[in-house]
Amino acid sequence: MCGRFALTATADQTAAFAGVGEVEEFPARYNIAPTQPIMMVLAGPPQPPGSNFPDRQAMLVRWGLIPSWVKDTRAFPLLFNARSEEAATKASFRTAMRHRRALVPASGFYEWQQKGGRKGQAYWVRPRRGGLIAFAGLVETYAEPGGSEMDTGTILTTRANAGIAHIHERMPVVIEEQDFARWLDCRSQEPRHIADLLRPAEPDFFEAIPVSGLVNKVANTGPEIQERDTGEVSARSENQKRRKPGADDDQMTLF
Repeated sequence: MCGRFALTATADQTAAFAGVGEVEEFPARYNIAPTQPIMMVLAGPPQPPGSNFPDRQAMLVRWGLIPSWVKDTRAFPLLFNARSEEAATKASFRTAMRHRRALVPASGFYEWQQKGGRKGQAYWVRPRRGGLIAFAGLVETYAEPGGSEMDTGTILTTRANAGIAHIHERMPVVIEEQDFARWLDCRSQEPRHIADLLRPAEPDFFEAIPVSGLVNKVANTGPEIQERDTGEVSARSENQKRRKPGADDDQMTLF
């Protein structure tokens, strides 16, 4: 699964990687959690031949997909992940899988080794080559009973590769740059046409770095949460000033 990730590149770097126009400046985000706003990239309207305008668009969505048919969001589970094996057929995701596939730019993600049903050692999982990656995502616009609309999204997962399986059995689907256009093309590429992209990354694609329990707290949003865990409880971990979740301006707010 993927319940936390990071995006620490600049806006310009992210826009160039995703192939979109200018993106409004945003701070480095080291501990992105469900219900927070995340950037997703979708195919834009068709452009005429020779146009200099990008055919992709970036948008902020709430991380946690809400299907359009949901009546009571309070009683509906938080769908921050979707199993890629069933996304084309499951009622919660099949419409978005057909019409609103997206890319989620990221610098890496966090995963916890399970021990007796509880979270154990935390890991910062990043691409060995460095730079940005793109998770496969889905977008759904939910219309609230009062008439307002909310864009929501989820990240697709697949079985873990050999390099990650000792930590967790699932991992996010990574779309390679050469496959961006095909994944985003919902006009001519049906889910069955892009099923081959929903596979684990190569075993040596990621490196997993053990990190401290600082990442467990959503209020911890600094780069120190990605530092390698030496096995010692640091004074910073014990005494770090904590702010209430949602009070950190650098994590961004959408609602």
